[in-house]
Amino acid sequence: MLKGGEVVVQDAQVREVTPEWVAAATGGRLHPGGGRVADLHWDSRAVGPGFLFVALPGSRTHGRLYAQEALAKGARLVLSDRPGAATVEVADTPRALVRLGRALRELFPGKVVAVGGSTGKTTTKEALAQGLGFPAPSGNQNTAPPLARFFLRLSPEASGAVVELGVDRVGEMAELMELSRPHLAVLTALGEEHLLAFGDLEGVVREEAGLLQAPEALVSLQAREVLEGLGHKGNWPTYGFGEASFRGEALELLPGESRFRYRGLRVQVPYPGLGPALGALAALAVAELLGEEVEAVAERLSRLVLPPGRMERREVGGVVFLHDAYNANPLSVKAGLRWLAAQPGRKWAVLGEMRELGDLGERLHLEVAEEAARLGLKPLYLGAYAKAQAALGGEAAEGLEEALLWLKARVAPGDLVYLKASRALGLERILDLWEG
Repeated sequence: MLKGGEVVVQDAQVREVTPEWVAAATGGRLHPGGGRVADLHWDSRAVGPGFLFVALPGSRTHGRLYAQEALAKGARLVLSDRPGAATVEVADTPRALVRLGRALRELFPGKVVAVGGSTGKTTTKEALAQGLGFPAPSGNQNTAPPLARFFLRLSPEASGAVVELGVDRVGEMAELMELSRPHLAVLTALGEEHLLAFGDLEGVVREEAGLLQAPEALVSLQAREVLEGLGHKGNWPTYGFGEASFRGEALELLPGESRFRYRGLRVQVPYPGLGPALGALAALAVAELLGEEVEAVAERLSRLVLPPGRMERREVGGVVFLHDAYNANPLSVKAGLRWLAAQPGRKWAVLGEMRELGDLGERLHLEVAEEAARLGLKPLYLGAYAKAQAALGGEAAEGLEEALLWLKARVAPGDLVYLKASRALGLERILDLWEG
């Protein structure tokens, strides 16, 4: 695709944009010395030949301090709020990056599907991308910088693309929607998350609901219930295992996989838990909305591969560990506990702290403990609220080494151990220590 001679696609994978095009896209002032770029990054350590270095402000330092280092490593252009050789100078670099991402997105002629929500975003994004055969950013690259990079590197020959939109501050969803301009948005679930920024569930919903500004939106049954409960009305099609527009039936949440039926089609997902099953169901629903063949999507979903830490099954010495500790909030922890309680045999839950819950942290941790007790589980708790949680049923550990000793004294081959916590706690290190 050419745009006034300013954008060149050399082959199906490589697009180069000129300094003039970047300046026009961002509304910046171009200083001499730059060259065409085929990639971009905001970390000078990751910059290489042919890159655009985006000098963003950080929590401890500013990227503009590393502009010369980036150029010395082969970067051909810098986007910064300071003048300099080979630089596009802008007033506000983060804002300019969103504008650049939007301009790059407009070069893509295929359908774009965006996934948002409080939990299950990456799992659903992967199910959509792999099920539909669409490219997508890897892992949870769900903010403006990696999304702009994704659209720069995206082949215009792809029939569609899937992006994940993650928010942790007020106004971020509007920026990401402006950048990605999805044809179709999928809202996975709504619950307490990032409360230091959003305050409460109503604030979360207000921010996440920006996703529904897409021309077409699909929401889970759980998300619709929360939206309607807080006064957000809409005629959105729904997906879920219930009375939904796109309905999964005969759901089986087994120890090593999930199964259900869709439109009479047998669907098998090689991961346990409700999250992967819902992600697969969302992919089938989107396939119908986009006019894709659901049979082919279901076949691809049978080979789904998720990033580490999402219901990742590992067996060590006959003990089965379910590593689900990439992230955690009250909604995802309760879902994990319900899955665990339904599994046969001896099982153990190790629950670490859920971060970024602000003043509601203690109450929400105790709600999780109450749910565990209701399900007949007695977890091992770690973190600031562990003792208060254990008082409702279970035990508390001071740290990972104590948790390991507690487990070693009780767990036997054939048992199931479920690990869930916010990523910052590094709960998965229990696996490494166990193996060691």
